Formats: sequence, C-alpha cells, structure tokens
Amino acid sequence: MHEFSIAAAIVDTAVRHAGGRRVTSVQVNLGHLRQVVPDSLEFAFGIVSRETLCEDAVLEQVVIPARLCCGPCDNEWQIDQPNFRCPSCDGTETTVVSGEELEVESIEIDDGGPFRGVPSEIGGDKAPPDMERAGCA
Repeated sequence: MHEFSIAAAIVDTAVRHAGGRRVTSVQVNLGHLRQVVPDSLEFAFGIVSRETLCEDAVLEQVVIPARLCCGPCDNEWQIDQPNFRCPSCDGTETTVVSGEELEVESIEIDDGGPFRGVPSEIGGDKAPPDMERAGCA
C-alpha cells in the first residue's frame, strides 16, 4: 500500500512549510493515473500525522481526471481506465495532459502560535521525550 509513503511525504511537506505552527488543513492534488485510493490515503494520513504538527488536520483530496492528447489528430479526451489508444483515429501516439499530479496544493495553519507538545525534530517546540527524561530540556 503506497498510500503510507505518500501520506508521510505529505506530512513532511506540510510540517516543513508550517513554520512551527499547527497545520489545520492540507489540500493535495492527486492525478487519477497515480492510482491512489482516497480512503486509504486518508487512513494513512491519520496515522502518520500523529504527534506531528499535522495531527488532527483535515486532508482535502482533489482527484485530477486523466486526460490524453493524440499527436496525429490532436484529439483530447478523458480516460477512466488505462487505455492509451485514441478513440478518434485509433492512434497510439498519445501524451498525458493531466492525471499524473501528486502535489500539496496548499496548507492552512493555526495562527494562534506554535503547537505545544511536539518534539522539535518533527516541527514542534518541545524537546524529544528521551531528552526530557534525561533532564536535558
């Protein structure tokens, strides 16, 4: 299930850009050809975001339809199943116009200040638990 690695990358990107503030929402664009299962990605995001600045953030997923263009006849069409043959001229010289996206479009952050209780190495302002126990924080 590659949704866990995608969720981890989303959390990492959001935390890097949050400036130490709690993330309340993340919007991602997912191309249809990426074959990401939205429910699985949401589940994975909920797990990998625990104890980070993204914990309890809403994951908004925008699925971008797959569109192809035929070189010889310039026909453009949307596909649901991976069939790269032009429906107009039956040609195979097609290019992907959209549907390969996998990007964080935007994040919303809480402007109420830094989120307390998250270790600094994952974007928070609290020392890691092992350092706290050792009296280093």
